[in-house]
Amino acid sequence: MELHQFFLFLAIILIAARLLSETVARFGVPSVIGELIAGLLIGPSLLGWVSPDTTMKLLAEIGIILLLFEVGMDTDLSRLARSGSKPVVVALVGFFLPFVLGYGVSAWLFDLSNLTALFIGGTLTATSIGITVRVLDDLGKRQTDEAQIVIGAAVLDDILGVLALALLYQFAVEQDVSFRAVGEVSLYILLFMLLAPLVAKLASIVIEHFEERAATPGLLLTMALSLILLFSWLAHAVGAPEIMGGFAAGLAFSQHFGFRLWMGKRQLIEFKPSPKLAHRLEEQMRPLIHTFSPLFFVMVGVSLNLKAVDWSSGFIWQLATLLLLVAFLGKFVAGYAIRESAHNKMAIGLSMVPRGEVGLIFAQLGFSQGTLTGELYAALLIVIALTTMSPPFLLKWFYSKHG
Repeated sequence: MELHQFFLFLAIILIAARLLSETVARFGVPSVIGELIAGLLIGPSLLGWVSPDTTMKLLAEIGIILLLFEVGMDTDLSRLARSGSKPVVVALVGFFLPFVLGYGVSAWLFDLSNLTALFIGGTLTATSIGITVRVLDDLGKRQTDEAQIVIGAAVLDDILGVLALALLYQFAVEQDVSFRAVGEVSLYILLFMLLAPLVAKLASIVIEHFEERAATPGLLLTMALSLILLFSWLAHAVGAPEIMGGFAAGLAFSQHFGFRLWMGKRQLIEFKPSPKLAHRLEEQMRPLIHTFSPLFFVMVGVSLNLKAVDWSSGFIWQLATLLLLVAFLGKFVAGYAIRESAHNKMAIGLSMVPRGEVGLIFAQLGFSQGTLTGELYAALLIVIALTTMSPPFLLKWFYSKHG
């Protein structure tokens, strides 16, 4: 892309995102819907001004990583721990139930091949943590108990999705699956999620020390951004989603996160949370997050090329209708797999439904490998679009009615 063209596209995306999000917000609709609609409007689906270009996708990835950094800063691990196994149960049910049902519908009702049915089932397992968190944020519910369970479940769901994608890709390319390789990737991801916040916490203490003595302004923001990017690179290096790096860095700077080092029964050192540092960094990061995160949601809309759908095909609509039912119920039921109040169960179930960019990655990989035909890809686009656009409206209705 030429430099002047990049500037024009970026300006169009930012202006469209702001205009549409402001417009829908005035009608009481979550602003993320406006950004998704902006993507559909300026993308290949309607006006065709912006295409899902690699450069724009990179900027969108920065936006979602920064958003997950903010989520990490707001996450209270002790509160999450008090949820016990609930996020794990929600994630596992919300992953395996849509996968099995999606495979069953594809293989048994439509007589599709095993690999094709596996790709369709894999596409339905996704939960877009970015969209879920943004909707809860728009509704002022990110700090609620149900939101903490959803965030924990969505993070685990992302990791399971990466492992499933690795398995399916390996099977599609090599017609064989190495469980040893998948086991190694699983171990690396687990070690990263355990160790990364601790290492990042040590780095944040060093950053705070030098920031208080800095001769020039901006050291805190520069070093925090560097840490986010470094941990995102490390996450990718071990096979985890890049957004996990941003989440781990956010945990390190959280005003809730601290830990102690012990030798036997003797405490060697204690790393306490730093509310002042967290507050200063949050103030400096907020303009960046509000600038870059809308790029991600607009690009989700841009990536949904609804012109690729043959709207007159009966097969597409039959498959899309059944898969939509599976996609919705498979995630919604996950909220009812734990012991919570009826209010929280429904909120959790609805929050787990959005597929967004994660579902698109599955569908596009299957299409590019020739595993999914044009008709199957179109049916999945319909499912991804509806499961991404409907939950914000449903959550808005739910919270306005039930508080």
